[in-house]
Amino acid sequence: MIDNPKRTTAVPVIPNRIGSKTRHLRTIVPFLGICALVLACLVSPVAAGTKYTGGSPEISAAIVGTNEFHPDDDATITVMLQNTGLNDYKFVQSGIMDRDDLPNTAKFLVLTLDANGAPLVVKSDPQMVGDLDGGSSITASFNTKIDHNAPAGTYNLSLNMNYTYLWSADQWGLDSIQYTYKSTNVSLTLPVKIKPELRIDVLSTHVDQLNVGTEGILTATVRNTGTEEGKKAVIKIARNGDSPVVPTESSVYIGNFPMNGTVDAKFKVSASTNAEGKTYPLDIYVTYENEDGDTVDSDHVTIGVPVGNKITFSIPSSPAEIAPGEKKVLSFDFKNTGDATAYDALARISAVDPFTSNDDTAYLGDMAPGETRTAKFEVSVDSGATKKSYGLDAEVRYQDAQDNSVVSDTIKAPVEIVARSDGNGIPVLAIVGVVIVIAVAGIGFFLYRRNKQKNQV
Repeated sequence: MIDNPKRTTAVPVIPNRIGSKTRHLRTIVPFLGICALVLACLVSPVAAGTKYTGGSPEISAAIVGTNEFHPDDDATITVMLQNTGLNDYKFVQSGIMDRDDLPNTAKFLVLTLDANGAPLVVKSDPQMVGDLDGGSSITASFNTKIDHNAPAGTYNLSLNMNYTYLWSADQWGLDSIQYTYKSTNVSLTLPVKIKPELRIDVLSTHVDQLNVGTEGILTATVRNTGTEEGKKAVIKIARNGDSPVVPTESSVYIGNFPMNGTVDAKFKVSASTNAEGKTYPLDIYVTYENEDGDTVDSDHVTIGVPVGNKITFSIPSSPAEIAPGEKKVLSFDFKNTGDATAYDALARISAVDPFTSNDDTAYLGDMAPGETRTAKFEVSVDSGATKKSYGLDAEVRYQDAQDNSVVSDTIKAPVEIVARSDGNGIPVLAIVGVVIVIAVAGIGFFLYRRNKQKNQV
């Protein structure tokens, strides 16, 4: 018996439609997202821009710090500029491009200060200060020189300003703007005050008997050439640098010193011993009370003070002679070789070995320049002194014109130690020799006569 084979039934395959839809969705969703994004961009408005119209710079100026100066000042005038200009209209709208500049900005600002007739000179060139935005400020400085004889008063300087600002900005389409700028000049006034001031002019000077190492009188005639009366005024002198002329009485009170007033003032001055016979500088000024009640000094004026040569002495006489062991009065001539009179002059010598003296000073009196006086001193010499030339130290003490005691430089008084002699100038040894010869001759003659008498007997 043959078995039949088992019948197999075929099962149809059903496609997986759910998976296919999923794959399609994965492809479509990103695409739709991109489309939505593009659509959103197309539908949303363009970003808004800003523009300003109707504004312009408004600049004011003022001096920073003091605006009060004195004649002959080197004044630095610092100016502050402030831009208070506003923009009248502001537009924020889609399709507007932002502007690079604002209408109230002063661009490329250049400042020029002009004296405008004031008694001063502006030394600084025009100042380029750049851009000045609205609501901001900036400073600029100018160097000036106030005139030496500037009259007191208030003056208006002229500050000239040149700048450029945005006049209009026309937008073309969405990507271009046409700018129109306008240049303008503005002039502002800056008041400055020149204060009154006492200034002096030294009309003449006279110096009486001022020599190196002495004190003299300086007489100065001074005029107030300024624009202010000095109250409680005191005229003063002061040493100029390292000048050897030094005040010893340096101030004279004169009270009120009116404008164009003239006064004479006398001062004591001295010249140091290391000075020379020439003219040296000295400063003179006035201390006074000004209109504000402050005590101030005027400018210093430098004058020249002539100084005469030092008072010097010489001994032109021949050397005085003295013998060893002798005590003798020596005479020396003292001559004033300086340029001024020496009052109450007193000569003095310094006796050192082999000399001694109990009378080493001699009065000379007043000695005018070129005058000679003789001084005498009693001097002793040691008996063993060497015969040769010596120089005794001598000096002269005197009073200057202001009764100051002054001592001269040391000079040499010449002395010659010589052989001892008798009253007639014959040397002592020579006298002894003569005596011996006479004695020998006498003895010989006596012996000769006695022998002759014996022979006759």
